[in-house]
Amino acid sequence: MAAKEKLRPGGRSARVQASVHKATRDLLTEMNRAEVTIPLIAGKAGVTPSTIYRRWGDLQELLADVAVERLRPDMQPIDAGSGKADLEAWAEQYAEEMSSGPGREMIRDVLAAQTGANACKCCEYTRQQIVVIADRAKARGTTFPDVDLVMDQVVAPIMYRILFGDVPDAARVRDLVSRVMNLTD
Repeated sequence: MAAKEKLRPGGRSARVQASVHKATRDLLTEMNRAEVTIPLIAGKAGVTPSTIYRRWGDLQELLADVAVERLRPDMQPIDAGSGKADLEAWAEQYAEEMSSGPGREMIRDVLAAQTGANACKCCEYTRQQIVVIADRAKARGTTFPDVDLVMDQVVAPIMYRILFGDVPDAARVRDLVSRVMNLTD
C-alpha cells in the first residue's frame, strides 16, 4: 500500500502525523529498532494501529516518512562569502550529517520504503539547498556550476561513499567542490 499524501496542512490529519512522528522518534531512541512496532507507536501516539496502517501502509513507510521529515533542512546554507566557500561549507556539513549513525539510519529508512516518493523528496531538499548557494553566487556576480552538475559531481559521490561504507573526509569533499568549481572557470 502506498503512503498517502498529507490531506491538508492543518487539522486532525496534521495532529495525527505530528503525534505519530513524535512517538516513532521517541521509541527509536528508547528501544532497539527491531522492537519498534506499529501497535507500540500507535499506543504512544494515542491513535489506533489502523490509523497508521491506513495512512502509511506499513512500518517501513512510516519510518521513511519520519526520516524524510528529519532530513528536511531547518536553515539556509551558511553564507561563507563566495560560491565555492558556501558550497564547501554546505558539502562538508552534508557529508558529516549523512555519514553519522543517525544519518545512515535515515538514508536506509528512506531507501527501504516501497515508494520512491520519499527519496525524491530528499533529493529535492538537497537540490533546494544548492539552488540557494547558486543564487547567492549569481547575486554576487560570480559564476557557479549548474545545479545538476553539482548534484552529479559533489552530492552523488558523497552519497555513494556513505552508502557503501566509506566516510568522505573534509579533504575529499573540498576536492569534489574544487573540481566542480573548476568546470565553470
